[in-house]
Amino acid sequence: MSGAPIEPPRSIGDTEFARFQAWIQKESGIYLPDSKRTLLIRRLGRRIAELGLDSFSAYYHRARELGESETVRMIDCLCTHETSFFREAKQFELLSTQILPAWAAEADAGARPRRVNAWSAACSTGEEPFSLAMLLASTLPVEAGWKIDILASDLSTRALALAREAVWPAERASGISESLRKRFLLRGLNHQLGKVKAAPEIQRLVRFERINLAAARYPVETGLDLIFCRNVLIYFDPATRAGVISRLARHLRPGGLLFLGHAENLAGAAGPDFRPEAPNVYRRAETVREAPLAPRTPTAQEAP
Repeated sequence: MSGAPIEPPRSIGDTEFARFQAWIQKESGIYLPDSKRTLLIRRLGRRIAELGLDSFSAYYHRARELGESETVRMIDCLCTHETSFFREAKQFELLSTQILPAWAAEADAGARPRRVNAWSAACSTGEEPFSLAMLLASTLPVEAGWKIDILASDLSTRALALAREAVWPAERASGISESLRKRFLLRGLNHQLGKVKAAPEIQRLVRFERINLAAARYPVETGLDLIFCRNVLIYFDPATRAGVISRLARHLRPGGLLFLGHAENLAGAAGPDFRPEAPNVYRRAETVREAPLAPRTPTAQEAP
């Protein structure tokens, strides 16, 4: 006989909340202030019930026993995935009207290679990197000799799985211009009716990897032209935020551009590494401070 379904816990004690605060920040860099207690209860409570547990304390010990796989699952439950195509349109307008035409002119003059390397950090379900792919492919076409490589990363394995599929409800594409929709999106038929899918032309430009921005090192090439790291710094405390900004700077080429979210800026953290280019957009300086890298924090499975 099977018992009644376990109800998700509806509260968490101060000691347990502090324990999860420390654990989550260690594993992801995400800082949960006390105001996020309800969010933790709501998002993690469902997972606790799925495991047949009735308290956060019981889940903490079970998750520690299960190891890294459950830690990843826990972070997946907590991550926020709000995104949209061409979100914060003025930044894409800056690219299309100023930055990319300038790069094209430089390439025509032999002053730069016909290549763009970009990183969409915290890419969520893929709308951001594919927006970037559409813009780059339409402005700097392969027919003119351009090569485009976009790394899309996120902490959430669940979001990355959806991003790799490159399939979205059709209504999510309403913010894309008609010309870009016709060229780069395929309309779903039969069981995919009401959905759109990224065309192979732009899928070839985007690759995916799980990357924790709070880690001491990133498995990412240096010399990038663009980094989109939008609406993620707001989840870090000041020390973690400063470390992320410093590491991002190392992966940009001199003159490369860092795009942040509308509620984010580098006030008090940019130092000499960046200078403002436009609201929430920063250009990397010609030289970057090479502060010592912090030792990497071992995962739960690696810890002795």
